[in-house]
Amino acid sequence: MNFDPRFVHEVDVRKFDFSTFSGIDLVAGGPPCQPFSLGGLAKAHNDQRDMFPQAVRAIRELQPKAFIFENVKGLLRKSFSAYFNYILFRLTFPDFLEKEGETWQSHSERLQSLFYPQWNGLKYRVQFKLLNAADYGVPQFRERVFIIGLRSDVSGEWCWPEPTVKYSDRLTVWDVIKKLPDPKAKHRLRDHVFVDGARAYPGHTGSDIDKPSKTVKAGAHGVPGGENMICFADGSVRYMTVREAKLIQTFPPAYEISGPWGEALRQIGNAVPVKLAEIMGRQLFRTLQVSDNQLVHPLYRTGTDGAYMLFDPHESYSIECQGKQKRKSVSRRRCATREVETR
Repeated sequence: MNFDPRFVHEVDVRKFDFSTFSGIDLVAGGPPCQPFSLGGLAKAHNDQRDMFPQAVRAIRELQPKAFIFENVKGLLRKSFSAYFNYILFRLTFPDFLEKEGETWQSHSERLQSLFYPQWNGLKYRVQFKLLNAADYGVPQFRERVFIIGLRSDVSGEWCWPEPTVKYSDRLTVWDVIKKLPDPKAKHRLRDHVFVDGARAYPGHTGSDIDKPSKTVKAGAHGVPGGENMICFADGSVRYMTVREAKLIQTFPPAYEISGPWGEALRQIGNAVPVKLAEIMGRQLFRTLQVSDNQLVHPLYRTGTDGAYMLFDPHESYSIECQGKQKRKSVSRRRCATREVETR
């Protein structure tokens, strides 16, 4: 309803032929997060909704200059660390394919044995970070993991955008709904309709109107939970209207969300806050605009916590090979906000 239908493909992504596209700069998306959600069944790779393998296929077949994926905080659970590490390795070396009948654990071991500089196939410099949308001008506490990848031949170093608002200046629910009419009153806003039945109980208390909203959720079993209610100063609660939820997710007022209330909230809850997406997109655009003549340093992941080392090709480093460490020299370089020893 919001895009040219010529560019919208309604099909199972597992059956989609990416070869119809060429010269792609960016692949962006959010592989279904329910397999990793703290509110879901948390089956990860055992969940048929896990579409990270299809995300890797898109990268492998389209070979974009960059990619950006978003997912829930639950992806960083300790119990998921081995599989998340596997995802990162697959995104780093997307054309290093698994063998027929091979387990993901076996494939992961073979991926980890690769040495980035010596791999001549398709490869990306991959980073991830947990961001809170409230720090970027979104009136909502929403922590999500972002994964960024730059193709190895692309100049420029990715830098995560700094928060745009101070903690004390975070936008509140009231900041975005104060100009809206009472949903029970007469008005002409089709997506601002009162929904009855809201009530508060432990674990289902709604979002304080004078604070950023709790995370707008899709709801695993129909109607979303208490995060999609507004709690007023007198203690009363009511469900957010579609328009209110849409504004809290920073969608433009004219953006159309179709379907009944529950379906509309599901769509909104599954989305990335538009303002944060724009900030990430502009930062990535600036990164891709860096001169092609700039020297590209290989980045090496130092662990599963997202830390990366920047290796200078004019210096020598110790290299750890299959459990035996051969030392030539050791150097320390600062990466992000920490100092780590290079290997």
